[in-house]
Amino acid sequence: MVDKFSLKDHLFNADTVGRLAAEFAAGVPDFDPDRFAAQVLSGFAERELMARMEWMADCLEEQLADDFEAMADQLEAALPAQLDPSNADDDFGHFIHCVHGILAARHGLEAHRVRAMGVLYQATQRFSMEFYIRHFLNRWPEQTLAEMAVWAMDDNYHVRRLVSEGTRPRLPWAQNVGLTPEQTLPLLDMLHSDQARFVTRSVANHLNDLSKVVPDAVLARLAQWEGAGRQDAKELNWIKRHALRTLIKQGHAGAMEALGYAADVPVVAQIVLADNSVTIGDALAFEIKLTSDMAVPVLVDYRIEFARPSGKSAQKVFKLKVGQVKADGPLILKKSHKFKGGMSTFALHAGAHVITVQVNGRDVANADFALTD
Repeated sequence: MVDKFSLKDHLFNADTVGRLAAEFAAGVPDFDPDRFAAQVLSGFAERELMARMEWMADCLEEQLADDFEAMADQLEAALPAQLDPSNADDDFGHFIHCVHGILAARHGLEAHRVRAMGVLYQATQRFSMEFYIRHFLNRWPEQTLAEMAVWAMDDNYHVRRLVSEGTRPRLPWAQNVGLTPEQTLPLLDMLHSDQARFVTRSVANHLNDLSKVVPDAVLARLAQWEGAGRQDAKELNWIKRHALRTLIKQGHAGAMEALGYAADVPVVAQIVLADNSVTIGDALAFEIKLTSDMAVPVLVDYRIEFARPSGKSAQKVFKLKVGQVKADGPLILKKSHKFKGGMSTFALHAGAHVITVQVNGRDVANADFALTD
C-alpha cells in the first residue's frame, strides 16, 4: 500500500527543522540547535501545517532576545543566502523560513513597524512574506502601501512580487486585507511591465481576484496597459488570459472580446456522446463538431451539471480548446472526461447529468447522460 502524501510532513520534518536549527546556530550566539530541533519535532504530531509554522516560531523565540530590535538583528543574522536573483520564476523558497515573518509580525507590528518591515524585506528574498505583510497592511495601511510602492521598483524580483501577491484580495490560506481596488491597482500599474514571469503571474492572479468583484475595472485596466505599450505584447496577452480566466469560464462577453473572441461567432455545434450512461470511476467519451461559413477564432469549454442529493444541480466548467474553425472544414474535438469517485472536495452522485458546449462563452449544444454507481 502506497503511503498517502502529507504536505505538512514534506515541508516540516527532521531534515528541514535541522536545517533551520543550523542556520540559527550559525547566526545567533549561544543558540542551541539540538534543543530547538528536539522541542519542535516533539510537537509536530498533534499539529497541522499552519499550526506547525506557529509552533516553530514559539520554540524559536524562547532562545531569542526579548527586545524586538535585538530579535530583529538575530532573525536577519540567521537568514540563509538569497534565492538566486538570476532566476525569473518558480523560486518560492522554503516554508521553514516563514518563522522570520511570523516573529516580525508577532513582536514588531505595534511598536516597531519600520524595523519589522525591514525584516520582511530581507526575509522575502528567501521565502515569500506574502502572509505576514498582510498584518501590516491591515494595521498600518497607508504607511505599508507607501513602502510597497518603493518596493515595486526594487532590483530584487521577489521584493517586487511581494507587492502584488501580498495585496491580493483573495490570497489562498492568508488573512483578508481591507484594501480597495483603488489602493492596489496603482501598484499593479507599476508591476505589469515587469520582466519576471514570477511577478507578472502574481499581477494576473491579483487581477483574477479583482475580476470576481469589479470585472469592468479589470477589463479597463488591461485595455489601459495595452494602450501604454510598456509590456511585451506576447507577455501582456499571457497576463490577460490568466487574469480573465474566471470571467472566461463564466462566459463574460467583455472578457471574451478582450481576448479576441466574439460572443456572437457564427458557429454551429454538435455534440455526440459515446454512451448516454457512465459509471462513477469511468470516463465519458464525447466528440464535438464545430462548423462555420467563415474562419473564426474560438475558445471552447464544456460545462457539466452534476446531480446533487438535494435535487438541485451543481455546475463546473472545464477548459477544452483554443483554436480556429475554418470555412473549408469542421473543427472536430474529442475528449474523455473521467468521473473520479471518492473525492473529498467534490463528491459525485448518481443521477441525471447534462454536458453543455460553450463557444466563446455562449452555450451552443448540450446532451443528457446518466451517472450511475
